[in-house]
Amino acid sequence: MVQNLARRMRPRNIDEIVGQRHLVGKGKIIRRMVETQLLSSMILYGPPGIGKTSIASAIAGTMNIAFRTFNATTDTKKRLQEIASEAEFSGQLVLLLDEIHRLDKPKQDFLLPLLENGQIILIGATTENPYFSVVPAIRSRVQIFELKALEPEDLEFAVNLSLQDKERGFDFDVTIEDDALYFLVHSTNGDLRSTFNALELAVLSSNEHRVTLDDMENSLQRKAATFDKDGDAHYDLLSALQKSIRGSDVNASLHYAARLIEGGDLQSLARRLTVMAYEDIGLANPDAAVHTVTALSAAEKLGFPEARIPLANIIIDLALSPKSNSAYLAMDEALSDLGKYGNLAVPPHLQDGHYAGAKELGRSVEYQYAHNFPDHWVNQQYLPDKIKNADYFRPDDMGRYEKALHSRKEWINEQKKRS
Repeated sequence: MVQNLARRMRPRNIDEIVGQRHLVGKGKIIRRMVETQLLSSMILYGPPGIGKTSIASAIAGTMNIAFRTFNATTDTKKRLQEIASEAEFSGQLVLLLDEIHRLDKPKQDFLLPLLENGQIILIGATTENPYFSVVPAIRSRVQIFELKALEPEDLEFAVNLSLQDKERGFDFDVTIEDDALYFLVHSTNGDLRSTFNALELAVLSSNEHRVTLDDMENSLQRKAATFDKDGDAHYDLLSALQKSIRGSDVNASLHYAARLIEGGDLQSLARRLTVMAYEDIGLANPDAAVHTVTALSAAEKLGFPEARIPLANIIIDLALSPKSNSAYLAMDEALSDLGKYGNLAVPPHLQDGHYAGAKELGRSVEYQYAHNFPDHWVNQQYLPDKIKNADYFRPDDMGRYEKALHSRKEWINEQKKRS
């Protein structure tokens, strides 16, 4: 049976792994394990298609150790017993255990002694966070490493490699137009398997093995409207989304988000929504920022098409939330003063007094500890002399939380007048 491109291009050694430099780069933990021949069991977790199986097979290939795979959901305990017998015969074996979070208790009980005696080097793979989804008995016997979604540059490198490798990639010349390549590597959400699958389909269905943007759109079954080569339309959509959310137009917000979702651009969408939660909603509804981070984490784990569901929730939440940019403006004003006046001297009573001779220098001598006073507040100068009357934070009173902050600020101002 002919293997697909993703399988053919699977790395044969650790040097061929695409991305994950924080684990397999020079001097990093997994590479050090391999180079010192001190391999220990591990769990790799992260989104699908980013190299969990590839790292496992590359480790085995580099160290010249037998490599077997086992799926916790579909494979039987008998299959695990067969692998154990093979490990006993060969002395050591690398076992990729896919969907390790689904391993049932009988299989766990059988596996644990094999991990203890070192006959099997377990490399578990899961899209779930193992700190929550994998049983403590296994977790305590392995190291846990998080894999990251690949960057477009990583995907482009892998694509070009497959076009050049006549043995494992394509055994004929392939040309891929620039806009088609750009669309491919920006629309597969860091998933190398999906990238290879889409590339192979586009190549095999193209005329004379020249892949155009139209071929790639057909292969991915989505339009490239948000991925114009110069980036103008892409950034126009992001701008329109932010301005629609800022303007509390939920329908326009969903429309522009839908166009970005159609283009598969989860990274840009996630970044812009996070900025909006703090820049445009801000202190008027601080919970919106928490909801945004949670929803985007879920979206990144799910990937498209399911990612559209948490995205829809947060877009509606942000669009209809009360709006405030008071925190954003306050920080910009503080930065403006910093640029204007430079690094002004910190008042002596606020300087560090935890070293010998500090008192003689007048450091921290007159500092008053706020918790020792009623309402945990005491009137003392905190800003440098030159800007001691600066007033950066001007609440908008657009939400209950910001109103509470405003009330606290007004109370403090009143206390200052009385002091």
